[in-house]
Formats: sequence, C-alpha cells, structure tokens
Amino acid sequence: MSTLILAFDTSGPFCAAALLRDGDVLVARSEEMKRGQAERLMPLLEEVLAKCGVTWRDLDAVGVGIGPGNFTGIRISVSAARGLALGLGIPAVGVTGFESLELSAPDGTLPAIPAPRDHVYIRRSAKPPELLPVSDATEIAPLYLAEDGTETVIAIARIAAERYLNAVTPPAPFYIRPADAAPSRDVPPVLLDE
Repeated sequence: MSTLILAFDTSGPFCAAALLRDGDVLVARSEEMKRGQAERLMPLLEEVLAKCGVTWRDLDAVGVGIGPGNFTGIRISVSAARGLALGLGIPAVGVTGFESLELSAPDGTLPAIPAPRDHVYIRRSAKPPELLPVSDATEIAPLYLAEDGTETVIAIARIAAERYLNAVTPPAPFYIRPADAAPSRDVPPVLLDE
C-alpha cells in the first residue's frame, strides 16, 4: 500500500510544501516571502496536490514545521496542519527545524536557524535550544543553515513519513523565546464621567 505525505512549513521567510510518496519526492516548492504566508499556504498546497493529480482525501498524513522561527508563520502552519488532520481524519506530525536540518547537516557543523537581529537558534546535543548571536554560535562550530525552504520541507516530509503511524498528539508550536511584541505606545483615550 502506497503512503502519501504532504508537508509544509512557514516558519521562515518562505512558504514551502512537498509531496512524498513512499519516500520519493513527487514535488517540492518554496516561495520566498516575508509576509503573506496565511493567504498563500492553502493555494500552494492545492497546486502541489494538483500537479501530482491527487486530492486531499488521498493523503495518509501531513507533516508540518513547528519552529523555531517566525511566531506568526509557525502559528499559520500549525493551525493549518491541525485543521487538515481533523477535517481529513489523518495524523499531523510536527517536526522541529533542528530535526529537519540534522538530516542533511554535514558532520562537524552545527544546524542553525536564522533569527532576527543577527542571531541564530541552535541546539547542542546535551543542552536545551539556544538563541545566540551569529558570532558566538560560529565559535562553537561552523554553522549549517538551509539554503531555502525546499530542503527543510522535504526533510519534514521524510520525518513525518517515519512517524505518522505513531502520531498521537497534535503538533504544537516550538518556541525558544517569548514573543517580542510590545504594547501599543499610543496613550489610551481619557474616559469622562457623565
């Protein structure tokens, strides 16, 4: 019996999707974008399915990038994966960016995920994930960063194909630091007594 996995990721400045059948990549696409992933994700997924002549009902599972990365992008993908899994009655498998990079990182390199302000997210084997300046991280080991979302989303599909039969909990965002949103600087209006 054939296994069909749809994977997607919007945790970085891209919208990426891949379709995998029995370990073979049927199609993989990544579009660079800093904004607009929420509007682009579902049409991109439909294009990927249509290119291979399959439908949503043909899927055995979905794989999704859960971060770390862009807060809004992570929420977009995770909520889409959970909704698709619920609606289609199939498992959704969350895959961290570290797990996807580790599949192709050369020996002696440190998988790293770009972060704002010249920082990267890293995970050393015996330590929890960290957010470090690029200069500090490069002192640990040469950094390995994915070229674009295509490599990452293919790895997500491969990992999801290995794990989907044992997936029991819905995917959840993988955050390393809290959101950096700040309260509005606007002074609220003064309320007058009547």
